[in-house]
Amino acid sequence: MASVYSAKTGLSSILKAYTPTERVRAKNLAINKVRFEMPQQKGLKELLESANDDNNYQPLNEYIAFLKETDLSDDQFLTAMSSAHKLINELTPKFTNLVEALTSLSWTSRGSKAVKAFTEFYIDIMVAHNKYVQFGIPKLISLWIPADVDAPLWQNGIPTDDIEAKLEAIHILMNRILTAIPMSFEIVLEAIEHKFPYFKKDPHVIAGYIHNILWVTEYKPIFTDFIVQLIVKKLVILDVNAPRSEIEELDYDDEDEELEEENEDADIFEVDDCQKASTDYDIPPMKHVIAHTLDTCMEKMYTFLNTKNPNINGNAEQKLQLHNFWKVLLSAFDNVLLPSHNTHHVQFLIFYYCSFKSTLAEAFLSSLWDKIQNPNVSVVIRQAAVGYMASFLARSKFVSLTVLQNYLKELCNWAHQYIQRCDQYRQNGSLKANKVFFSLCQSIFYVIAFRSRDLTGDRKITCNFNPLRVCLPAVATAFAGVTRAYQLAYCHAILERNARRKLATVYANDTATAEETLDSFFPFDPYLLKMSINRITPHYMQYQASEAEEAAVVATHHTSSTLRHRKRGDSEMCDDIDDFIVADKRQKHRELARSQEREAQFTYGLSPGFHI
Repeated sequence: MASVYSAKTGLSSILKAYTPTERVRAKNLAINKVRFEMPQQKGLKELLESANDDNNYQPLNEYIAFLKETDLSDDQFLTAMSSAHKLINELTPKFTNLVEALTSLSWTSRGSKAVKAFTEFYIDIMVAHNKYVQFGIPKLISLWIPADVDAPLWQNGIPTDDIEAKLEAIHILMNRILTAIPMSFEIVLEAIEHKFPYFKKDPHVIAGYIHNILWVTEYKPIFTDFIVQLIVKKLVILDVNAPRSEIEELDYDDEDEELEEENEDADIFEVDDCQKASTDYDIPPMKHVIAHTLDTCMEKMYTFLNTKNPNINGNAEQKLQLHNFWKVLLSAFDNVLLPSHNTHHVQFLIFYYCSFKSTLAEAFLSSLWDKIQNPNVSVVIRQAAVGYMASFLARSKFVSLTVLQNYLKELCNWAHQYIQRCDQYRQNGSLKANKVFFSLCQSIFYVIAFRSRDLTGDRKITCNFNPLRVCLPAVATAFAGVTRAYQLAYCHAILERNARRKLATVYANDTATAEETLDSFFPFDPYLLKMSINRITPHYMQYQASEAEEAAVVATHHTSSTLRHRKRGDSEMCDDIDDFIVADKRQKHRELARSQEREAQFTYGLSPGFHI
């Protein structure tokens, strides 16, 4: 047995002086512990009778202390359970302390007979006296929380076989209680939420708890809606406490430098790197602690979603359950994710699930489109829905070109109708009064710029809103690059005019106003969690500039001294990674954006049939 002795503790214990009173007290405590023995059945009954008839609780309190302080052998444990089980009807709420001590005994590591005896007593005492459910169920749920020292037993949120066997016994007991006492459902839900570990706890603690509450959904599907929504809420807390900028700084800056140095050898090692990413399970933890926790939990959730794959062959009841699960997941998105601002990774749960079947992706887009069109939905939610739709259309490999074109057409038609209504009633063209419209226009520009290889169009339209003036600069510039490359329109002149007029406005007012740039959010920007990224990569579309755009960029590089040197193949959209919006350091035209004008009119001179 390892010793915890140290020179410091050893010396202090030798030199420490005890008073005579302290010595006597310590001696008496030791004598009392040694002298007290485990009561037999008759003994326990006498203890209860003494408390009931003579109001003498001292012997009972000593027995309770014995249970709490003694490491019982299996034989002693079986005796305690057996004697208590025979007196269940007499263990009324008057003896709550005794019942609490009995139900708090360590039992999951004992032999099968001891586990069975504890399980039977636990169920019967809860059924006989429902008041004990109030603390009995939270005690069981507490056992789902891994100890801080158990990290080696929960590698990447996956328990060892020994831990899994112990947990199985707990879940069997929980299932039997819920079946026998339906009124305990509310207590279970309250306890599950109350016991959820704090977001700064170790990754294995949070992932282990998620593992267990997801287990509940297997034998009590009625809890699925509540549990999924709770988990998403808790993951959002992790997500917002792991900002993208901090993850990039801690986990990716060094890698970016290495990639630049090894760029010439990229083709040689590309295959090897891909194989390593898909098979190497010894991925080092992320340096950002909360991001590592989120990564572990997301991996756990992706594994759970695999069990709900709608393509799994099953009977009618199983198919109905999978259909209902989609409703559960979509409800969690609507109630938690859609109203949440600036999350980076949790929304990929629904992205991943939609990749299982094209009808799911279409159902998700339809749900977003319904919200966008509904004037009774708040502006904030409609804006968020626009961002989700644009990002989903741009990034999803599993969305067909037909679906992409149909929704792009729907967006453009909505914008045309909005412009016509506003022209008719001479509506104010400010950003504040038309946030949904401007967000929608930016989303159109974003999708066209991102999917330019797949999209062509031709239509002429004019309006007085000048949506490019409020778009994110990278989106506006990328859209201008695509329209120029395909000779659909020349928007750079508009951007330059916007810049001159906005600069004049800024000088006139000393500062820019809050309305100058649209507050935008594209939720499916590149995924940064290193362990769970393998779940997303096969379904995720990286940006690729079209040949026409690349040619236009190369030509521009030869004629413009304002653009810094780029290698052939680099696009106006991005630099060293795919995301052209994610951070200021990757926006090549932010200087232009700071000076775009507030109010200006422009005309898109596009060929017939083009939809913006």
